[in-house]
Amino acid sequence: MVWLCLSLVALGAFIALPACDVARRVSNRLGAHDTAPIVGQEKPAHRAIPNTGGIGIAVAIGLPIAIGLLVANLVHAGTVGLPGWLGPASVHVEGAAERTPMGIAFLGGLVVLHVLGLVDDRRPLGWLIKLVLMLGPAAVLAVFFQTRLLELLDPYVGGAWLSVVATVLWFGVVINAMNFIDNMDGLSAGVAAIAGACFLAAALINGQWFVAGVLGLLVGACSGFLVLNFPRAKLFMGDGGSLVIGYTLAFLTVRTTYVGDEGLASGAWYGVFMPLVVLAVPLYDFVTVTLIRLKDGRSPFVGSMQHLSHRLVRRGLTRRDAVLVIWGCTLLAGLSGVALATLRPWQAALAVAQVGVLLVVLALLEYSSRPRGEDRA
Repeated sequence: MVWLCLSLVALGAFIALPACDVARRVSNRLGAHDTAPIVGQEKPAHRAIPNTGGIGIAVAIGLPIAIGLLVANLVHAGTVGLPGWLGPASVHVEGAAERTPMGIAFLGGLVVLHVLGLVDDRRPLGWLIKLVLMLGPAAVLAVFFQTRLLELLDPYVGGAWLSVVATVLWFGVVINAMNFIDNMDGLSAGVAAIAGACFLAAALINGQWFVAGVLGLLVGACSGFLVLNFPRAKLFMGDGGSLVIGYTLAFLTVRTTYVGDEGLASGAWYGVFMPLVVLAVPLYDFVTVTLIRLKDGRSPFVGSMQHLSHRLVRRGLTRRDAVLVIWGCTLLAGLSGVALATLRPWQAALAVAQVGVLLVVLALLEYSSRPRGEDRA
C-alpha cells in the first residue's frame, strides 16, 4: 500500500500538468487573465497571465478520487474485479465503499470551493458570500459525516458543538491561509506540496491509507502545476486553485488520527498539534498579515502587499529567493511535525520548540530590521 499511495503522487502530476497546460492555452485564447486589483486592493504590477491553473489542480485531485470510489463500489458489489497489481488494496475495498457518502460530500465541497474561486477570479465577490460558501462544506462534513476536531472533548462539554465549531473555524483558517499565501510565483503550490508531503509521510507511518492516497494526489497536483508556475509563472492557480488546496489540506488534517486508542490519556496526546506545526509558516503569514491590516484600519478580507513574502522582498531578497526561504522554513517546520505523535514527551517538546524558535527568528528578522533604503532609528 505504501507504493500504491506514493504512485498517486505521480498520477496527480501526470493529470495536473497537461490539464494546466490546456487551461493555459484556452485561457490565453479567451483572454482569461489575472484581473486588475479592485478598489482598495493592492496587487503586484499586472501581468497578462491566465489565472485558471486551479482547474488542473482540482481535476488532478477530484477525478482520481471519484474514479476510485466508483471502482471500490463496483468491486464491493462483485461487478468487477481488481487487477493483480492492485491486490494489496483489495482488503480496503469494503472500507472505501463504506466511506463513499463522505467521499461524495468531500468532492461536493471541492467543487463548491473551486467554482467559487473561478467566479471570484473573473468577477470579485463580496467577502461575506465567500466566507459562507467556504465554511458551508466544512459544516456539512462536521455535522453529517463526523469529520471533526477535538471529538474526544465532546463528552466533557455536553455535546458535539465544540468539535463542530472548532472544525469549521479550522477549515476557514487553513483555506484562507493558503489563499493568502498565493501571492508570488510558486509560493502557495510549493508550500502546499511540502506540507502535503510531510502529512503524507506521517499518514504512511500510521497506516492511514485513504488519507495518504489523497495527500499523494494533492502533492502531485501541486508539483505538476509548479512546472508552469515557477520560477517564472506562465500560469497562476487563482482562487480556483488556492481554495481547493486549503480545503483539501483542512479536510485531510481533520481526518488524520493523531492519538492512540487510549485517547487523551495516551502518551502521544500531543500528536494533535501536528497540523499546527506543519502549517506553522502559512499560519504565521495569515495571522501577521491579518493583524497588520487591522492595525492599518483595513479590512482583513481585502488583498494587500503586506504578506511575509512581500516583507522579505522589502528587506532585500529577490522574489524568487523570498519564495525559496519560505519553502525552506515550511520544510523545517514540517519535518518537526512528521513524527510528533511517535516521539517521547521531551522529544516532542523539543520539536515544537524548534518551530517556535523558527517563527521567533522570522519575527525578529522582520521587525528588528528596516525595509531596504530606510535608515534604522
